[in-house]
Amino acid sequence: MRYNERELLSLARQPAEKAAEILMRVPKKGSVLKKRLVKLVVNFLFYFRTDEAEPIGALLLEHCRITKEEENVFSISFIEEPERKYCFECDSEQQCQEWIEALKRASYEFMRRSLIFYRNEIQKMTGKVSTLQLAFQELVISGVAATHPTQRCLLICVGKRSHSKSVPEAMILTACRAQ
Repeated sequence: MRYNERELLSLARQPAEKAAEILMRVPKKGSVLKKRLVKLVVNFLFYFRTDEAEPIGALLLEHCRITKEEENVFSISFIEEPERKYCFECDSEQQCQEWIEALKRASYEFMRRSLIFYRNEIQKMTGKVSTLQLAFQELVISGVAATHPTQRCLLICVGKRSHSKSVPEAMILTACRAQ
């Protein structure tokens, strides 16, 4: 995946939806659990050395599986490489459950399913097609919705009809989440 390092660093400095110092193991041979500051910002999970301001890594929480491994442990693996697991050990089972729920809510897929659900609920309650549904149908008809799922999210949530591909993905996701 291509990304702009400055934009990613800017996103890492944004207020986190969830953050904590927890033990983390990356999927490298011989890797051990290390204390890391872990920050969830939009649909990125940034991890930092506890004494540094810049992240040492980031996970894009798309096409991934979040699994509870043990009482206080959860893992993140990606569909393309299920054998590569990032493991996280929390201080308590409650903290572990909170992280799992927050991470599952962070993905674009979750936002898309939520949008569809609420759109259908509005239609049931009012008997009318929502403005969002009309905008989505218009985007599908115009071909814009097929370009990139995060752009579709921005266009629907922000209500702009920009066809610009110059907006960074992170900014698109941030705009979507802010609405």
